[in-house]
Amino acid sequence: MENKVILITIDGMRPDGLLASGHPFVDKMMQLGSYTLNAQTVYPSVTLPCHMSMFHSVTPKRHRVKTNTYKPMFRPVKGLFEHIKMNGGKTASFYGWEELRDISRPGFLDYSSFIHIKAAEKPDGVLTNQALAHILKEKPDFVFLHLLETDELGGHEHGWMSEEYISRIYDAIENVKHIYDTIGEQYTIIITADHGGHKRTHGSKRPEDMTIPMFLIGKGINHGKKLNDISILDIAPTVAAILGIPSVPDWKGRSIL
Repeated sequence: MENKVILITIDGMRPDGLLASGHPFVDKMMQLGSYTLNAQTVYPSVTLPCHMSMFHSVTPKRHRVKTNTYKPMFRPVKGLFEHIKMNGGKTASFYGWEELRDISRPGFLDYSSFIHIKAAEKPDGVLTNQALAHILKEKPDFVFLHLLETDELGGHEHGWMSEEYISRIYDAIENVKHIYDTIGEQYTIIITADHGGHKRTHGSKRPEDMTIPMFLIGKGINHGKKLNDISILDIAPTVAAILGIPSVPDWKGRSIL
């Protein structure tokens, strides 16, 4: 495929937490691409349901995953990994939470790597470096990178909007900057979150849980454009459009492009 995409989800990242991190690359992302600080995720605002909706462009009511335990669909919807693979693309996935193995059906990933959050001092950094090494060597068409420290070590352990939570967002954006500096001319980069959070939890319909940021940076993406009325369901159709393949008829989202 002529165009390539890396999708980065920073687990549990609230837009106000992103701004509070003070990382200079946040302003740079706004200048480099199109963005929103008011995209909406799905309810329940929980990691596996949100990622299932992100990759299948349907709500939890349709894909049936309403907790962090996977359930197969009665009438399967083709997911992003399957769709790309069936259109001749190469895919890869790097993630820090084991349940995300279920966002792809078996046999549709060319490469995957999972690191338990307690297996390294900075698991997000390890995953980022693994993803970059694989990209530089294999040049896959689509890469998924999941960064977990913000949610698990920040929000759940210390509370959303705590000093530790903000610090973990700063570290996550540092990893995003490293990716942009290394492959930004070769890949369109999409940065988003699965959900937000409040106190030490998430999963409700509260705005703090449901509102997420989203950034698109790459060739053909408008610079400095604010996006409106964006849903997590729009990510799969947008990735397909960038890669130059059609959307899946069952998908409910729309391409942002």
